[in-house]
Amino acid sequence: MKRRATPIPHCVGLVGLGLMGCAFARRLVAAGWQVVGFDLSPACRRRAKRLGVRIARSNAAVFRACDRVLLSLPTLRETELVLREVAAVLRPGQLILDTTTGEPEQAEAIHHRLAARGVRYLDATISGNSEQVATGDDVLMMVGGDAVAFAAARRLLRVLTPQVRHVGPCGSGARMKLVTNLVLGLNRAALAEGLCFAEALGFTRGAALEVLLASKAYSAIMDTKGEKMVKEDFTPQARLSQHLKDVRLMLRAAAAQRFRLPLTVAHRKLLEAAEAAGLGAFDNSAVIKVLASR
Repeated sequence: MKRRATPIPHCVGLVGLGLMGCAFARRLVAAGWQVVGFDLSPACRRRAKRLGVRIARSNAAVFRACDRVLLSLPTLRETELVLREVAAVLRPGQLILDTTTGEPEQAEAIHHRLAARGVRYLDATISGNSEQVATGDDVLMMVGGDAVAFAAARRLLRVLTPQVRHVGPCGSGARMKLVTNLVLGLNRAALAEGLCFAEALGFTRGAALEVLLASKAYSAIMDTKGEKMVKEDFTPQARLSQHLKDVRLMLRAAAAQRFRLPLTVAHRKLLEAAEAAGLGAFDNSAVIKVLASR
């Protein structure tokens, strides 16, 4: 009989070592936490190791080693796959914090299945990009789950960002993330269209951005995406394809409530055109390339 590994004190597991996962790792390592992580990508594992993450041999090894595990995955489909893989090593009292943006109903179903085994699950979504998380900018974490699990996770969550809000039962974090991402994405698209409109009127993008920053049209998206659009530096902070995934989730959630989102429908078409043009892996500010070519 294989002996179960003893959990490491003051340790947090991290499954998913992409852009956001590595941003979490930076914050945790800097705060003195031991981070045990895994990702299917060798490149992601190498990058995380350079940040001070102890790389495990598998997802199951992460869950064996840690009582608290962060998930940073593309969709809740990957969350489901990971949880099936580690089912045999889950234990009562373990705490899973899932930062993945997905269907709220799916997050609720995961919560109920894990609760039946005594495992606590929070959907803890982030309003902000990986660069902002890594540098300690004031990003917001929106957490859905029961109050006892939230209290148990608060210390860990505050390492990732000082702004943490408990927004309701499990699934609420995912729902609120769809709301904030809707407004954020439309602000980004409006900025891209405005800069292209300024070019058509004979201004440079840089000159137009300076005026917008000083005007009543200002929004915080100009601070993070304005220069990227001006310089066409589309090094990813958050990938365009990920936001398109979120926009599709918004439209499905709205359809379930028989609520119309006409601006978001237009935004989806714009993002789909960008993805079709090969821009999906670039930063979401690359949406300006589609508008500039019209």
